[in-house]
Amino acid sequence: MAASPLSPHSQSLFASFSSEKEDPSVRNMTPLVTPAWLADHINAPDVVVFDASFYLPTEHANARARYLAGHIPGARFFDIEAIADPETDLPHMVPSAGRFARMLGELGVNAFDRIVFYDQKGLFSAARGWWLMRLFGHPNVYVLDGGLPAWVRAGYAVAGGQAVFAAAPLYPATLIAAHLRGIGDMLQNLGSHAELVLDARSAGRFAGTAPEPRPGLPGGHIPGAKSLPAGDLLNADQTMLSVADLRARFLAAGDDGNRPVITSCGTGVTAAILTLGRVVAGLPAGALYDGAWTEWASRVDTPKEV
Repeated sequence: MAASPLSPHSQSLFASFSSEKEDPSVRNMTPLVTPAWLADHINAPDVVVFDASFYLPTEHANARARYLAGHIPGARFFDIEAIADPETDLPHMVPSAGRFARMLGELGVNAFDRIVFYDQKGLFSAARGWWLMRLFGHPNVYVLDGGLPAWVRAGYAVAGGQAVFAAAPLYPATLIAAHLRGIGDMLQNLGSHAELVLDARSAGRFAGTAPEPRPGLPGGHIPGAKSLPAGDLLNADQTMLSVADLRARFLAAGDDGNRPVITSCGTGVTAAILTLGRVVAGLPAGALYDGAWTEWASRVDTPKEV
């Protein structure tokens, strides 16, 4: 019998992962898969695995070099810095649909592929890749729970060098605006408070007592935002908490599922962990503020709180 794709904590609450393409129920299922499921399905012709690793400037690490040194066999490198808008000084902002379509086609992605993201830390930037695919309308997209460390702990092999794959036709990308918030939306929300803003940065960065990783950027937070550090949604092994524990974390941050949510962070990467956690917990995905604190803090027309 094939291994279940669901993490153990999700099996009782979510239906089994379907191998059928364009399954209409896929949006209501957990987006997490286990190393065992991935090992069983890694050679399926419609399964595409991406290493979406990303490191903060203070970490002084090269994600692509580490990918080349060792990755899940067949995995392609998803460069968050490159699959982005080149016309802005803000880091890795959402690209146009045309740029995304071209770059995903170059990476060999087809519309009906089942895509699995992972990262080298466990669960950090993989969620950003997952969110980007959903933003551009791809339903069959998942995250390896625990990432590369979980894969290695389970005893599976890694490969070095560049994966070999063929380019695909132009990927049919359509941006779903409901998943995204920009600076105008955030300024409007200051007055309406229609949406709850959850900040995924550390408590110290949120409070302005710890430095930002980007030089010259002040600490603090968007007025009215609530702090929910992305790490609080993870176990010590970097797998995601149980559904019950996730719901408790969100509730403690003021998110009871009844108010629309915008997730934010430093540059739109760890905010996606909160979005992923909400989906795993069975809550509405909400939207993500892509410019995040880097954009907000660098402007003179935006109020800041500490």
